[in-house]
Amino acid sequence: MIEPLEEGQDFLYGRNPVLEALRTGREMNKLFIQEGQQKGPLAVIHAMAKEAGVQTQIVPRSKLHGLTGSDNHQGVVAAVAAYEYAELDDIFALAEKKDETPLMILLDELEDPHNLGSILRTADAVGAHGVIIPKRRSVGLTQVVAKASTGAIEHIPVVRVTNLTRTMEDLKKKGIWFVGTDARESDDYRTLDGTMPLGIVIGSEGKGMSRLVREKCDFLVHLPMAGHVTSLNASVAASLLLYEVYRTRKPYSR
Repeated sequence: MIEPLEEGQDFLYGRNPVLEALRTGREMNKLFIQEGQQKGPLAVIHAMAKEAGVQTQIVPRSKLHGLTGSDNHQGVVAAVAAYEYAELDDIFALAEKKDETPLMILLDELEDPHNLGSILRTADAVGAHGVIIPKRRSVGLTQVVAKASTGAIEHIPVVRVTNLTRTMEDLKKKGIWFVGTDARESDDYRTLDGTMPLGIVIGSEGKGMSRLVREKCDFLVHLPMAGHVTSLNASVAASLLLYEVYRTRKPYSR
C-alpha cells in the first residue's frame, strides 16, 4: 500500500535521481535507505545526506515499496518538495548566462512519462535551455519522469503553459524559429540550420503534432527511413534532432 504524501511533497527514488537532487541542493525532507546498503552501494548518498543535514532513516525494502509503489527504487527514496515549474524568462536567462543561442523543446501533448524523462536527459546532454509542455493532456513532472531522466530534471527548466500555440506566437516575437517533425511536405532533418534560435517541436506519441501547432512551425523536417518501420519513438526523434543542432553548433574538429 502506497503511503500518502503530504501536501507539496513527492517521493523521488533511484540512485542517480537522488544523487543529483543532493548535488543541486534540492530541498529534501527525509531520506530512506534500504537496510544493509547504507555502507554499500549507497554509501556516497548516505554521506552526502548526512553532510547536508538531511534526516536519514534505515528501513526494510518493504517500506520503500510502500512509499513508491515500485520495486525499482534501487534501495533509496527521498521525500522532497514537489517539482516547481520554471518561467519562460528562465529559459532565456539560462541561454544568456551560458552566452549561447537559445535552444528549447516544445512537447505537444506528450503523455508518456518515460518519453519526457528521456527527452530531459537528452536536452541536458546537448545543453538545451528548457522544455515547454502544455498544462492539459500532457504528462507533468512526476517521480517516474525524474527516474527516467536519471537526474537531468534537476538541471533543465520545464515550463508549463496554458496554450502552446499562443506561447509559440509570443516566442516568435523574441526571435525563436520553430522546427516540427512531419513526414509530409517536409525537408530532410539534415538540412536544418541549427545555429538559429530554435524551438524543436515534438508531437504526441500517437497523433503527432496538432494541426494548429503544425501551422505555427516555420520549418517541417522528417527523419529518413531506410527500413520497414514508418516512425520513431518521440524521445528518439527528439534526440536525433537535438544532436543535429548540437552538431551544427559545435562541429567536430581534430
